[in-house]
Amino acid sequence: MNQPLLLSILAAGFTVAFFHTAIPTHWLPFALTGRAQGWSHTKTLTITGFAALGHTGFTTLLGVLVALLGMTVDRWTGQIFPWIAGGILFAVGLFFLIRQATGHGHAHFLHRHDHPHDHGHVHDHHHNEHEHDHGAEHHHHDGLLAENHDVDVHVHKTTDRAAIVSLLALLTFSPCEGFLPIYVSAVRLGWQGFLLSSLVLAVATTAGMMIFTALTMSGLHRINLKAVERYESGILGAVLCILAFVIVLAEG
Repeated sequence: MNQPLLLSILAAGFTVAFFHTAIPTHWLPFALTGRAQGWSHTKTLTITGFAALGHTGFTTLLGVLVALLGMTVDRWTGQIFPWIAGGILFAVGLFFLIRQATGHGHAHFLHRHDHPHDHGHVHDHHHNEHEHDHGAEHHHHDGLLAENHDVDVHVHKTTDRAAIVSLLALLTFSPCEGFLPIYVSAVRLGWQGFLLSSLVLAVATTAGMMIFTALTMSGLHRINLKAVERYESGILGAVLCILAFVIVLAEG
């Protein structure tokens, strides 16, 4: 087995999977639901861990289909396959880079987009300060809560079973599509490369989700993750383009 290529694929896979978990949909619902349901940190993190396994399991299932298709193409094309795999990776990476450049580099989740308007609204009614001071203060406070993701004031307690099933379904049926190109790159390494890639996916995803959820519950969610979230597509695109060149150089 080509050890340098394997290490490059595993490093790229870990980077893609871990930074993907920085998206708020991978940790914010667990922290908010845990708080609303009155769960302990241990219970919330346990549920987060199971959701991470479901997330990686569904992604791995799709990865099996990608691997089977890739191995079939590999048998047909032989020595040309590294160029095909490299071309696919580079095309996908370029897509993410273009997406980043056009301002679609991250997903919005429970973010407030109208901060300037809200603050302007408060200032425009400054002449009625005594009449609306309490309302403006409450509005400003809500804006800060939304900005810091403390929006659980709108979350109502439900049954634990319904809450847990909803959280598991949220992540299980939302695969890490950015990891699928990693499976393409691992085709030349056979099923051993596929299994190692899947292990890296599981470790990176579970670690990322539990770390970000724990930080949120510990009150450290004010650490600025917006930069990671904002440039997720750019990071993913750069990693895939670099990996494409590594595959072509190593196997082409």
